[in-house]
Amino acid sequence: MEVKVRIDGIDHKAKAQLLQGTLWVHANGRTFTMDAGSGRKSRKKAGAGGSSDTVIAPMPGKVTKILVQSGAEIKAGQAVLVMEAMKMEYTLKADIAGTVETVSCAVGEQVALGKALVKIKPSAE
Repeated sequence: MEVKVRIDGIDHKAKAQLLQGTLWVHANGRTFTMDAGSGRKSRKKAGAGGSSDTVIAPMPGKVTKILVQSGAEIKAGQAVLVMEAMKMEYTLKADIAGTVETVSCAVGEQVALGKALVKIKPSAE
């Protein structure tokens, strides 16, 4: 379903789905979850807005496109791959600028929640 969420005071359209007692919300390359029973929130690292050097799978799903390759220079917030989960497509983005060290998945691969998909060597500043 499509929902409207407010992130850092700005309204965004997002996709959401309730799956096994957890509400998954995907907005701007980031994934958030909330336990439907307790209402406790958490943020699953899946893209722009953090400082992680690893892009991880925010949920179990299938990799449908890989947009970068090892050795590529990328910017913070740049899309690195697309995956399909819960009948929706999600673009995962890099948290930091740098060089792609490894791509640890392949198109068509089913990946588990939390699997490291792309490792980035931070840019020297």
